[in-house]
Amino acid sequence: MKKLSMEELDRISVGEFKKTEKSPIVLVLDNVRSLNNVGSAFRTADAFRIERIYLCGITGTPPHRDIQKTALGATESVDWEYCLNTDLALEKLKAEGYKLCALEQVESSIKLNDFSPEKGKKYALIFGNEVFGVEEEVLKACDHVLEIPQLGTKHSLNISVSLGIAVWDVMVKLEQF
Repeated sequence: MKKLSMEELDRISVGEFKKTEKSPIVLVLDNVRSLNNVGSAFRTADAFRIERIYLCGITGTPPHRDIQKTALGATESVDWEYCLNTDLALEKLKAEGYKLCALEQVESSIKLNDFSPEKGKKYALIFGNEVFGVEEEVLKACDHVLEIPQLGTKHSLNISVSLGIAVWDVMVKLEQF
């Protein structure tokens, strides 16, 4: 078994990325305080050709060295937009036909493994603050609240981990590979 070289991986350029068709998914970061988590969201968005990231409230924006540390240049390929208020981003996405899906633990949440996204629909995946989660008002605006089932003593995952799991799951279910 031989590790693949950069040439063998056949990655596209930033210019090609900008022109290529994107996945029917956008990410919304609702008051995420860690710039490393923001950078990780950009890197994951690049990996899965996510259409756009909405950075809302106190969420940091590029350019910033702490975002770049984990984004590894993905802030150049992935489109993003800043919204002072998450509700404004959600209103815009709803008007554009996106299904709004927050990742949070609530009474009526749907286990991610039980969630069946519809092919041909567009989805906005919303991730909240590291301490307080997704804001209550944001949850009320959502079409679905999804939860990643967990078995250990901790009842939460880091946003970057949750984001990677959720994006991968939805991409597979939408047959984007």
